[in-house]
Amino acid sequence: MIWDRLLRNLHLATLAEPDGWGTIRDAAVAFHDGRIAWLGPAAELPHQAARQVTDLGGAWVTPGLIDCHTHLIFAGNRVEEFERRLEGVSYAEIAARGGGIMATVRATRGAGLEELVEAGRERLGNLLREGVTTVEIKSGYGLDPESELRMLRAARILGRELPVSVTTTFLGLHALPPEYAEDRAAYVDLVAGEMLERALAEGLVDMVDAFLEGIAFTAEEVGRLFRVAKARGLPLRLHADQLADGGGAALAASFGALSADHLEYTSEAGVRAMAEAGTVAVLLPGAFYTLRETRRPPVEAFRRHGVPMAVATDVNPGSSPLLSPLAALNMACILFGLRPVEAVRGMTAHAARALGLAEDRGTLGIGKRADLAVWRIAHPAELCYWLGADPLELLFIAGEPVVPPARRIVPPRPAALRPSLRPAARQPRRAPRSR
Repeated sequence: MIWDRLLRNLHLATLAEPDGWGTIRDAAVAFHDGRIAWLGPAAELPHQAARQVTDLGGAWVTPGLIDCHTHLIFAGNRVEEFERRLEGVSYAEIAARGGGIMATVRATRGAGLEELVEAGRERLGNLLREGVTTVEIKSGYGLDPESELRMLRAARILGRELPVSVTTTFLGLHALPPEYAEDRAAYVDLVAGEMLERALAEGLVDMVDAFLEGIAFTAEEVGRLFRVAKARGLPLRLHADQLADGGGAALAASFGALSADHLEYTSEAGVRAMAEAGTVAVLLPGAFYTLRETRRPPVEAFRRHGVPMAVATDVNPGSSPLLSPLAALNMACILFGLRPVEAVRGMTAHAARALGLAEDRGTLGIGKRADLAVWRIAHPAELCYWLGADPLELLFIAGEPVVPPARRIVPPRPAALRPSLRPAARQPRRAPRSR
């Protein structure tokens, strides 16, 4: 066999050890058919031919980052709510006044497929620029059949157009739309029935999520959807215990959910249930930071009971307008007390587990998908250290090199404000030398 590509002159952080970096200095990695065919110390490199050899100039290589919890597809923004929260109005009060999630629902319902795709493409470009090779994208800002399907179609289009692996999550139970304010049961029936069935018929759903909270849905309502989804063989996720302990962690565990997410108010009993079920705790420091919360997730309890902790951006227009995975890593360390190796494992190995992809990616090993990030750093802990740095040199996604798109200085302007003549785009950085 001739390898497709050989990478040399690099240092590896495989993240394959249970608790450590899995460091291999002065290493090499070989790809074949989009998979890792060999990796190890360069001194042990077999005498085997490769079609392409790339010298990485002493860079550090990690698994590609995995953003396992995002609300990347939506229209508009909620900057006015950001201002109101700074004036002391709570997230729950804003939602009660018709803001919050429902403000984004109104904007998203009015947006066409092309508009959703374009906005999502810009946001996803930010994640690519910081090393993300796999991303989860939820629906949940449509809350009617046509709008929910349109969001999921936009996510699928992004997965085809951009060199990144996209996993879709159906989040019909995100908020109660106003047209069902007097008949909650009918809306739950709609989500668990027509919405889910139509999304499945189009092949738009990889997993199912729900928001269990006092401002959202009850355990009984979530259970109704989860029983239907589980009968259809769909993996489950749950927004749980973000604003109060509603028993969400234990409910997620009882259904064998892949993850429970947020978890600021999760009890010791909930942590034990997650440990027994193998449910991943997905920590979302962007929302904690933006909402100026003070109660941290029970990180010490997760450690004590051996619950894997993933980290994600939770990109969304209201509670986490965070488009920087590296900032999320820093926040996980500073705000939640994770060690750098825990945070990076949280956006690689444990994030893959939260998406049911741990056998395929999230660590570097022979047979794994060749998703790698190449960094200009002196140690992988720097991924959690610098704020505002631009350390990514190159991505390999399924073994193919991807030069990240040029960095945008500001978010895209609304279409009506864009000039007809745009300045020339920045030239992309040159890829490392190949021969």
